[in-house]
Amino acid sequence: MPVRFAVPALFVAGLLLARPAHTAAQEGRPPAARLRPATERPAPGHALDTASAPAPRPCKIAFYNVENLFDTTDDPATRDDAFTPRGRRRWSEERCAAKCARIARVLADLSARGGGEAAVVGLAEVETRALAERIAADTSLRGAGYAVVHEESADERGIDVALLYRRDRFTAEGHRAVPVVVPGEPRLATRDILTLWGRLDGRPFFFLAAHWPSRRGGAEASAHRRRAAGAEMRRIVDSVQQADPTVCIVAMGDFNDDPVDASLTECLRARATLPAPGSGDLYNPFCTLYRAGRGTLVYRGEWNLFDQIVVCERLAAAPAGAPRLAADPQTGAHAAIFRPDYLLLRTGPDRGTPFRTYSGNRYTGGYSDHLPVYIRLE
Repeated sequence: MPVRFAVPALFVAGLLLARPAHTAAQEGRPPAARLRPATERPAPGHALDTASAPAPRPCKIAFYNVENLFDTTDDPATRDDAFTPRGRRRWSEERCAAKCARIARVLADLSARGGGEAAVVGLAEVETRALAERIAADTSLRGAGYAVVHEESADERGIDVALLYRRDRFTAEGHRAVPVVVPGEPRLATRDILTLWGRLDGRPFFFLAAHWPSRRGGAEASAHRRRAAGAEMRRIVDSVQQADPTVCIVAMGDFNDDPVDASLTECLRARATLPAPGSGDLYNPFCTLYRAGRGTLVYRGEWNLFDQIVVCERLAAAPAGAPRLAADPQTGAHAAIFRPDYLLLRTGPDRGTPFRTYSGNRYTGGYSDHLPVYIRLE
């Protein structure tokens, strides 16, 4: 029997889980539970009264795969040996501190760009909660007051997803890590889907952050794993929409697939065009950038756009006075890739590609092999 969360029924995501909510204030990690289909509707009176809610304020929702952000401690349960002082990467406290400061600078600069600060940020490839907290506490982000949501996943290297949110913009009501199980591969160790729900400027929001299985072994040979991740994320979205259609849903991640791949278009049902009313489909504004040849990472000389943020119909075609997806003030697009010059190599054969922390095993002091992405809400 599903258990009700002790939160307003407009977040009946809790209704769909087998155990009580793990709130943002709690410590420790309970066993993750899979979402189940909704069995009842929210009680009358719990839906948000749009007329009485505060007017939406501009903000950004961002996502950044920060690439191999490890601490210096060897965890015998994971494959993190290369990123230790004695490992082949010679990972040190100084290098770790420098990388955290660089990531914080990126988030600060992204917020400073026109269109509002980053109210919620998803991060991929973060080994521990302490590292996410280190980023949030950096002097460049001191005024943001970010809180951190992180859960340990089953990933064999120990890298997870995390969410940061500004306490002055978002009131967290709970979060849950949902495992991804690939049919036929029950022992596959991959990252969980991290969910977070609460109110953004008083409006009900549900966030999902993910890092889908990689293309190791080849894109086609591994495609079924990303399809499974997309289907699991879709099940979460369906459950939330069925429980309360007034919730604004934002799903973000490094999907290890481009916007046109089946894991997104068929399994997640993230469309290139605005969803039909009542369809429950999601809108993927990054399709336009992909078709224009834009990307967030380079593999074998070709750009891919694996890092994306998709939204529900309610945000894509919002009624007057409600939060909605907005066009970037500089480009007019509904999605953006953050690519200041310092995030790109300036010389050499790979000029113009993301400036990584390592080139092979050689430390170069860069940022990540991915570029950050964001959307604007107003």
